[in-house]
Amino acid sequence: MNIIVTGGAGFIGSNFVFHMLDKHPDYRIVCLDKLTYAGNLSTLKSVMDNPNFRFVKADICDRDAVFALFEEEKPDIVVNFAAESHVDRSIEDPGIFLKTNILGTQTLMDACRKYGIQRYHQVSTDEVYGDLPLDRPDLFFTEETPIHTSSPYSSSKAGADLLVLAYHRTFGLPVTISRCSNNYGPYHFPEKLIPLMIANALNDKPLPVYGKGENVRDWLYVEDHCKAIDLIIHNGKVGEVYNIGGHNEMANIDIVKIICKELNKPESLITYVADRKGHDMRYAIDPTKIHNELGWLPETKFADGIKKTIQWYLDNKDWWEEIISGEYQNYYDKMYSNR
Repeated sequence: MNIIVTGGAGFIGSNFVFHMLDKHPDYRIVCLDKLTYAGNLSTLKSVMDNPNFRFVKADICDRDAVFALFEEEKPDIVVNFAAESHVDRSIEDPGIFLKTNILGTQTLMDACRKYGIQRYHQVSTDEVYGDLPLDRPDLFFTEETPIHTSSPYSSSKAGADLLVLAYHRTFGLPVTISRCSNNYGPYHFPEKLIPLMIANALNDKPLPVYGKGENVRDWLYVEDHCKAIDLIIHNGKVGEVYNIGGHNEMANIDIVKIICKELNKPESLITYVADRKGHDMRYAIDPTKIHNELGWLPETKFADGIKKTIQWYLDNKDWWEEIISGEYQNYYDKMYSNR
């Protein structure tokens, strides 16, 4: 089996590469990544010498590069993680999100049509559903929940999802889509909530929390997510959407307090900043469909996963300290210094 993984130098993509090489040692995994600010080649250092792994630096919007790779590799499966993914950045510059997340997806599917594949899998997000009220804990996102986006980021992902389903209906492309809740775990880029709070706390820096920190997210350990995608690309029904949720709902402020406690840092480091525009209040996924059809359930409780994640950041300071500099630092200052 020959699999192209786009965005494989990013957070979830790299964890998926590791999972597939470990679980399916006879598979060939080709990673295509543009190496934008959130793509980090050092993340893949441990597999670079694996004879069944190949890294290719390219943009999924570059038709010539994508088609040349498909011509060379003749992939059986394509898993598309490549995306601009940070809501705040999408508010600052929506255009790049529309280009990468929609037109890049189109380029990949056009190549799939030309060269023929067994499966094209689109990695999406629960954010396409909008949000849920805090006072209705009985409500969850299902695959039938109408799309109701809140940000340029979620709109671009929803647009890509609709395009993927249109390619299935119009051209018969064998596709699947997964929509996941918030991931956490090793190699998470330091602009996101959990790694940002860990890094800042370790350096005794302020812990910037949007609004009152009441926003609730359903947290999914990245390894559980990778196992779900593995199941979908092998056994999922063509043309279907699968929600992947962690059953780990937590308010942002509670997560920050847990991190403070685990690292023995004072909660006085917590600093409340002006809320994000259009900030969704609550996400919660119902993963009944993927459980019933494919037997998947999240294996990692948040209490265990957050301990493993914190320990990973303690053990791998070189990885994230190298990132917290330069372009990322400029962005961080812009986003948090005057709020």
